[in-house]
Amino acid sequence: MDVSAGDVSGTPFGHGAAMQYGTAPGRRPDRHGQAGLIRHRWRAASLTCGWRFPDDWAVPEVDLVCAAVARRGGVDDAAPALVALAHARAAAGTGLEETLGDLAALHSVLPAAGTPVPGAAASDGSADAVVETADATAEPAHVPDVDALPTRLLRIVAVAWAEVALNEVTAGEVHDPLTGLPTLAYLRTRLAELYRQAARDGVCVAEGHALVVISLGFDGRAMYLRPAGMILAADVLRDVFDGGESHAVLGASTVVALVPRSTGVAAGAVRLRRELTERFAVDPQLAEAGSARVGVMRLPADHDEACRLLDSLSTR
Repeated sequence: MDVSAGDVSGTPFGHGAAMQYGTAPGRRPDRHGQAGLIRHRWRAASLTCGWRFPDDWAVPEVDLVCAAVARRGGVDDAAPALVALAHARAAAGTGLEETLGDLAALHSVLPAAGTPVPGAAASDGSADAVVETADATAEPAHVPDVDALPTRLLRIVAVAWAEVALNEVTAGEVHDPLTGLPTLAYLRTRLAELYRQAARDGVCVAEGHALVVISLGFDGRAMYLRPAGMILAADVLRDVFDGGESHAVLGASTVVALVPRSTGVAAGAVRLRRELTERFAVDPQLAEAGSARVGVMRLPADHDEACRLLDSLSTR
């Protein structure tokens, strides 16, 4: 993994593997019709295998997944859409078992590699026309079975679901259970203390402190590696800034340290970059799957602006 100081992007993401499913050679797919048919059969299979509330199944992310599958010919290259769907399911309160059952339902209605999606040859390009010509009661190509899911898809969706579910559970906690670092709420409180003291003393907070930021990025195919990356990044942050600095985890991909300028912020950032490179190089998967940024950020003039900065960092 290429890790650079000064908020410079690291190595580009790698390319994906070959698709597991595909459309017939020489055939231009009717993607709109395919997406409609996939959605129709997926919903039927999901309800059959135990989706409890039919009215809650349809969310915008379902259409993203169907469009990605139809466009790319299978689920292997639809990982970003599946991550978005898993996030939506967790945010809506859908359990992990039901979320994975829904994924198994999707997997069961897709044809094998080299087989075109039924209905792709509809002449008018209409999803409704395709669905009407299909057998709405047709059995899935495979019985929905979570245990039959490809391991990579299972990891991608499970990790994405857990990210949101874990955030919901720990929103009021002081420490993040994954990294052991304090949470965003703690850092807001710590900054409020600094800004109050600065106002009393008639000084600028930015003159005495800076924010050192580590942001991780992973390809959609390797999102399951992000927790391991965050654990390592948190360990390195603690090793480098082991004095009176305040640490925190912001969102799913960012850890920060509130560092007094008197301790040598630039030197600390250089050491942070070096140790991150060494630690991530030990794991070839982490080294190849994504990138990291190390940056030093100046604190805003007031606490409200500082909180907005933290919120923006937490969505990276």
